[in-house]
Amino acid sequence: MESVAFVRSVNIGTATPTEFSEPGVTGIDKRSVAGPVEVSAPVQGSGLAGDAICDLRNHGGPEQAVYAYAWEDLARWAAELGRALRPGEFGENLTTEGLDVNGAVIGERWLVGETLLLEVSVPRIPCRTFAGWLDERGWVKRFTQRALPGAYLRVLRDGAVCAGDAVRVVHRPSHGLDVATTFRALTGEPELLHRLVDVAELPVATRERAARRLADRRAVS
Repeated sequence: MESVAFVRSVNIGTATPTEFSEPGVTGIDKRSVAGPVEVSAPVQGSGLAGDAICDLRNHGGPEQAVYAYAWEDLARWAAELGRALRPGEFGENLTTEGLDVNGAVIGERWLVGETLLLEVSVPRIPCRTFAGWLDERGWVKRFTQRALPGAYLRVLRDGAVCAGDAVRVVHRPSHGLDVATTFRALTGEPELLHRLVDVAELPVATRERAARRLADRRAVS
């Protein structure tokens, strides 16, 4: 019998002081809420009502409106790190269960509940704030090597989300470029960059960055 994917937890953050972010505050410490939480396409900041995004230069906005991370991957990290990790610990808005988030294809669309429609846009790239928050030695390098980044999503149709809502994949592009491969191309495996440049579902800035890096590599080869 096919397993049913669902939202295990909906998580939102409030602005708290930090020494690891340029603005001096961060919303990375996200906590489970009962919901329902309204979700809409933001001009900037988070797509979830009440969720704080403090570093607006690097986070949030239409291409990073919602961040999803799989409960199964959190459990893998908890075992590896030898510490408990709760939903929202990685700063994710949606902790999913039964869904291969890192195997999701760029441009894949998820119907969450009955109304909310999300589209996979780009992987999460680890930053200094994430490393400082988790307080694990060499965290950015370790997270990068494991290539379990989770996915940012666009909001295609507004809606509300609650824990327990089903997640259905209603569209999957044929190009086959998934979240994990995109992450690896942008971090430690530049030989994969050529796979990014023609994927229209990636953000323009991501495709342009991949094209520049490809050109630089060719110039020195």
